[in-house]
Amino acid sequence: MKPILSLKAIEAGYGKLQILKGINLEVGKGDLVAIIGPNGSGKSTALKSIFGLVSVWSGKVLFKGTDITGKTPDKVVRMGISYVPQGRMVFQKMSVEENLEMGAYILDDKKLIKERMEKVFEFFPILSERRKQRATFLSGGQQQMLSIARALMLEPEVLLLDEPSLGLDPKMMADIFEKIKEINKAGTTVILVEQNAKMALEIANKICVLQTGEIAFSGKKNSSTLKTIEKIYFGRN
Repeated sequence: MKPILSLKAIEAGYGKLQILKGINLEVGKGDLVAIIGPNGSGKSTALKSIFGLVSVWSGKVLFKGTDITGKTPDKVVRMGISYVPQGRMVFQKMSVEENLEMGAYILDDKKLIKERMEKVFEFFPILSERRKQRATFLSGGQQQMLSIARALMLEPEVLLLDEPSLGLDPKMMADIFEKIKEINKAGTTVILVEQNAKMALEIANKICVLQTGEIAFSGKKNSSTLKTIEKIYFGRN
C-alpha cells in the first residue's frame, strides 16, 4: 500500500539556518506516528515543512502521491491536512463556538458546519458545556482541546499535532493523549511531535527519532525497535 504522506530528502530551514538535513519519512494511512528528539532537533520544522510554514530548500513532500512541496497552508488544509501548532493558539476573545467556526472557514454550508460542530462537541463534552464561553476563560487543557477540535472541523485525513502536552498537568496530559488515540482509531492519520517521549511512545505505532536535523531511527513500534530507541534517545544499553 502506498503511503498517504511522504517526506523525501527534505532540507529546510529559516533564513540561512538549515534545520532539516535530508530527512525521509513515510506515513501509512491510519498510522499514529510520533516524532521525538531533543530540543532543536527539527521536530516542529518537520511538521511546518509539510504544512507550508517553512521554506523547503530541496526534496519533496508528497500527499497521496501529489507533490505539495511549498504549497501555502490554505491550499494544504483544503487538500485534507490540518495542523495544530504548539502553544494552544486559540482566539482568546472569541467563544468556543466562534473558534470552531473559524476552523471551518473554508466551508460554505452552514448546516454542515453545525453538524460538524455538534460532532466535535460530542467528542469533547467539556467544550459543549462551555460553548458560549470565551476561550480566554478556559483552562490550559481545555484550550488545547479547543485547538484540536478546531482542526477537526474539516475532518482532515492527516492531523499534525505539535507538542500537544506542552504546559499541561499530568491528568490533563493523559486526557489529551487518550483523545489523540481515539481520533486515530476513528480513521485519522496522526503525526505527533512530542517532547514527552514516554507518553508518545505509548500511543504511537510508528516512531521517528530526530537528532540535529537528521533521522536517527524510523520504524514500526515493537519490542526490538523500542530497545533501539531507548539506546539512541535515552542513552540506555
